[in-house]
Amino acid sequence: MKRKLRVRQAQTVLPFGVGAVLDVQGESFVAAGIETWPQLKTPVPSERLAARLGVTGFFAAPHTLNDRYDRPDRPGVPYVRFPGWLFCGSCRAMVRFLRAHEKPGEPPVCTSCTAAPRLTPMRFVRICADGHLDDVDWWYWAHSRLAPERRASCSEAGGAWKARRLSFRVADRASGLEALSVRCGATGEGGRPCGAERDLLDILGPQSGRCPGRNPWQLPNEKATCGQQVHVVQRTAGNVYYPVVYSALDIPRTAEPPRAERNAEEAVLAHPYWTLLLGELGTSRADVFRGMIKDDTEAPDSLIDRLVAEATGAPAPPPADGPAVEETDLSRDEWYAFDAVELPQPTKEFAVRRGGLGLEGEAQEPWATLDAHVGGVVLADRLREVRALTGFRRHSPGGTLVSADTSGRLRWLPATEVYGEGIVLTLDERRLTAWENDPRVRSHVRGIRTDLDASFRAEQLTETTGSELSPRFLLLHTLAHLLIRQLSFDSGYTTASLRERVYGRQEYGQRGLLVYTAAGDAEGTLGGLVRQGEAPHLAETLLRMLEAAAWCSADPLCAEHTGQGFGNLNRAACHACTLLPETSCQTGNTLLDRALIVGSARVPGYFADVLTAGREYAAATALG
Repeated sequence: MKRKLRVRQAQTVLPFGVGAVLDVQGESFVAAGIETWPQLKTPVPSERLAARLGVTGFFAAPHTLNDRYDRPDRPGVPYVRFPGWLFCGSCRAMVRFLRAHEKPGEPPVCTSCTAAPRLTPMRFVRICADGHLDDVDWWYWAHSRLAPERRASCSEAGGAWKARRLSFRVADRASGLEALSVRCGATGEGGRPCGAERDLLDILGPQSGRCPGRNPWQLPNEKATCGQQVHVVQRTAGNVYYPVVYSALDIPRTAEPPRAERNAEEAVLAHPYWTLLLGELGTSRADVFRGMIKDDTEAPDSLIDRLVAEATGAPAPPPADGPAVEETDLSRDEWYAFDAVELPQPTKEFAVRRGGLGLEGEAQEPWATLDAHVGGVVLADRLREVRALTGFRRHSPGGTLVSADTSGRLRWLPATEVYGEGIVLTLDERRLTAWENDPRVRSHVRGIRTDLDASFRAEQLTETTGSELSPRFLLLHTLAHLLIRQLSFDSGYTTASLRERVYGRQEYGQRGLLVYTAAGDAEGTLGGLVRQGEAPHLAETLLRMLEAAAWCSADPLCAEHTGQGFGNLNRAACHACTLLPETSCQTGNTLLDRALIVGSARVPGYFADVLTAGREYAAATALG
């Protein structure tokens, strides 16, 4: 009975990365830590991501074997059989399957039955908030309702971890977990059968006892001291594995200063107090003029110091100590590359070109109003994205982070590179600033910001939203979701195959979003998404998107919601109108509000006048 169990290279990062449980062909395994990976690995270069995560580099798993040309014994990424407790569906006997019992190419089978049926893994495991994973102590569970002296009288009390007389039974006249039970068939006191048995009605949830402090791939001497309470869950439950994945686009370096910095520089030089500041250097009045320039332009001290040095011929001030901005926000350089006046030259990893809606000079509604709200379009014919797994959590997203290197000795992380294409959509800065300065918008977003501050995911989401949640981030994030849903109808891609990157940090002048697809193939995708970004397709897509977003099948409940979703971090957003598969979203389907797009009774929508113009034009056309 030979069989081959394989995992694609990209799946070794997500969803079957280190610590994840993999169910395949009726068997169950868990991915081992990267300290057990073979020496043969594929380097994945990404300097920006390595600097952000503080590692020396990244490696991908060895490529999948080729049935004809590769050596059959070529080492791959190790997956350890888990759970160790298996049972026979025929005789119902439970078996503790050890690594010494493994036979290459052979699944575990029951040796007690003549037909040798394949053994099935038990469906329940133990986890804790510190990231540990282990088998349930089934011998103890079967004896847990007995008195301690009766429990100790069982002949298998000394070897409970590999008890040989347990059976997993199913009752005929019951249903659910109450119908399942574990029974001990060993010898008890006085040579009589032990007969200890307990059903699984109360198996799920927190249990007594301490966590053993280890993961299945670790040796017994590698276990750690852990005082956390254990929780019994199904091995495929969502809270068994929360991967922590970072990604970065491969963008070329450019000497051109970012547009936001150029705008700030121009604002400082054009300020009426600039010449007065230069004339009063070294006096107390210079500090007054400098403060007023900073208040009006929001320029940092480093920029003003540099401009003063250039104007007076003094040496440039040394850079301030502390971590670079790139270390805290991977999106900064990406946005500058898309927003540059002169786009970077095409490379084999990054090729972009400027596009548009094709509405220049259009006077007819609603096209003219739509064009006024959009700042520009950039088409990415080729993108390279590197995704790295830093570790995982168990039990809750706020649990202890377990590094992908559980040994703590390595300076690299597992990663994979993917290629694809995308559409960058930017909004008009002047209209966007005027909209987010509306008191109704600020009051509305303040409530969402309060819920975010109270959430245990606040620190995690801050890396994407910035130090302060801005109205433009919520607007752009919701717009990205709505656009992906609409593009899934127009481009042929499913929503799960499209991803978003939101550039909504006001301190960097960000005002756009990227919708892209990334495939594991080195050639990337075939251009279907980029074609939808060309004129006139994108303008039509945006109008259809706004029409669809104006009404949800769950309205008015959805539109009037004051807090829904995980941690009440969403407002007018549900599965019927806005939510996406979580692999497509940067924030796990949180921080969404459709009302900021189309408007509501409480808050004006950024595109509300586009919808109004479209409806008026449709009504006028219908009336002739």
